Amino acid sequence: MAKEVLEKAFMTLCTAKSMTELYEENFKTVSKYVHATSRGHEAIQIATAMQLLPQDYAFPYYRDDSMLLGIGMRPYDLMLQLLAKKEDPFSGGRTYYSHPSLRDEDKPKIPHQSSATGMQAIPSTGVALGMQYKELVGLDDKSLKDKPLVVCSLGDASVTEGEIAEAFQMAALKQLPILYLVQDNGWDISANEEETRAQNAFEYAAGFNGLEAISIDGANFTESYLAIQEVIKTIREERRPILVHAKVPLLNHHTSGVRMEWYRDDLEEARSRDPYPVLRNQLLSSGFTKDEVLAIEAKARAVVAKDLDEAMKAEDPKPEDLFTHDFAPTPITEEKGERSPADKEEVVMVDCALFAVEELMKEHKECLLYGQDVGGRLGGVFREAATLAQKFGDERVFNTPIQEAFIVGSTVGMSAVGLKPIVEVQFADYIWPGLNQLFTEVSRSCYLSNGKWPVSMILRVPIGAYGSGGPYHSSSVESVVTNIRGIKIAYPSTGADLKGLMKAAYHDPNPVVILEHKGLYWSKVKGTDAARTIEPSEDYILPFGKANVVQRIWPQDEKETMTIVTYGMGVHWALNATKGMKDVVEVIDLRTLYPLDEETIMESVKKTKKCLVVTEEPTNNSFARALSGKIQEECFRSLDAPVMTIGSENMPAIPLNSTLEQTMIPSTEKVKEKIDELLKY
Repeated sequence: MAKEVLEKAFMTLCTAKSMTELYEENFKTVSKYVHATSRGHEAIQIATAMQLLPQDYAFPYYRDDSMLLGIGMRPYDLMLQLLAKKEDPFSGGRTYYSHPSLRDEDKPKIPHQSSATGMQAIPSTGVALGMQYKELVGLDDKSLKDKPLVVCSLGDASVTEGEIAEAFQMAALKQLPILYLVQDNGWDISANEEETRAQNAFEYAAGFNGLEAISIDGANFTESYLAIQEVIKTIREERRPILVHAKVPLLNHHTSGVRMEWYRDDLEEARSRDPYPVLRNQLLSSGFTKDEVLAIEAKARAVVAKDLDEAMKAEDPKPEDLFTHDFAPTPITEEKGERSPADKEEVVMVDCALFAVEELMKEHKECLLYGQDVGGRLGGVFREAATLAQKFGDERVFNTPIQEAFIVGSTVGMSAVGLKPIVEVQFADYIWPGLNQLFTEVSRSCYLSNGKWPVSMILRVPIGAYGSGGPYHSSSVESVVTNIRGIKIAYPSTGADLKGLMKAAYHDPNPVVILEHKGLYWSKVKGTDAARTIEPSEDYILPFGKANVVQRIWPQDEKETMTIVTYGMGVHWALNATKGMKDVVEVIDLRTLYPLDEETIMESVKKTKKCLVVTEEPTNNSFARALSGKIQEECFRSLDAPVMTIGSENMPAIPLNSTLEQTMIPSTEKVKEKIDELLKY
């Protein structure tokens, strides 16, 4: 080992060790916010960090403060996050210690991740998938001497999670340039490996054909450095995944709030494997004098003490700092292009979406589409991706396994490398495995990275009941999705709206979910002919947050009037139910559920004095019921009747039998009855 490598590593290790010790000495002050440190894990983290390049991507986990020091962060930087200070370079005081997000030119890139107990495996694998795609289509940086790679750092306990298996499966299947660094200290929190694991990560990796694995002593810096050096060289050159299982001792508490002395019975054995004396002896064996080693230790302690003193004096966030970076600014604020060109034909809704994606892919090489069965063999179960794989190639339009978590979470990584993924969950009923990634990784990335890492993606979700789809192909899920802050949500009722919103979503730097009612795709449901529209022009863009008054009335004192607020299939029920009463019922199509056009809604209700919210969801605890409450609150002084809501029956699932299905969901007739009731109120 070169002496300068050993010296730098030892200085970094001493710094990390001194930080842990100083935190303990100042426990009452620094433990206001929970934290964990790398004590015992330092050698493998530093050995890895020292060999990363600015073009690489790293996903450290919550115990990786040594890794952060190793890539060039100052103790002061980390302490600003420890104390949740305004100038915390990662999150501006929004998230815990050693929860980094970094976009510095001279350091590896670190996208936002949650508390990194396994969930980071999918976004990091998405980065590797994005790197591979860029290399396949020529979007990679040809000036780089060394090709980039991804490091995903994991604790061994997290490898028992199902999402880890999805990540490993895709990395092995696609042969992606990623290093899974598994730090195994033998503990979850108070549960040890004998209680929780049938095998360690090295043994587990053997089940993934194409994922090479090695096991090393992660407490020995020299062994770790040389092993990681060889692994990184292989990944850079051969572009394939490798797992490194590093055995390490945990020499500090699980976190500042869960103390090791409460439950640990192996502390003496763990201390016997401390990486600090091992590296110290390696320096002495390599020609460093004892005085030189003591000087390094003293310098580290002095730097750490000074930095903590400075960090404690740093400014806290102000109340107004709460309200920044929930979304990145979008350039799409106005409707543009021609909605109904004279030279275009009327088309079904599914084709409007298909043509929109095709136009985007023609114009933007960064755009790609993947999900279950969207590839060339089928082109989507609704034919919503028909011919796209043939036109753009299997590297741009491809099938994934049945992995909703990977489909959703990989977009974080794809977006981080500058791509724009359009992904699909085959039915709304199957979105549930993807909600963990949508909530913890996708939706919070912009806010918790203080604006550095917005996730630019589109998630298409066929939704709603149609043609006896039964309990697993018919659900409405918008109430769950609208409760996830940090995403935008569209629910169009016509082909023109779907195309315009798809284009707006593509140019929006934020994550977008588009709920597409499968009963409107081909207008096969009676009364949905209005979903068919002239196909808008290629440059047509419809901004989010602009409701459409599809049936407008004028203010009238001599008649009872009302407003229907709805979206998706509800628009067609409302229009059909109000035939013969178009002069007294105003119909608002929300088009997007977030952002919500409250101004148009409230203006209409204050004019008409009555309101009915129509949804396909069961109404209890629903988005529609919440919207009704909001309208009642805002328009109370103008109302002549309570705001009412109609939706599906409040049953656990939509039955398969067609009679039961129709009994369950709303219809034109049911909506008309509710309108009559409200007008007579």
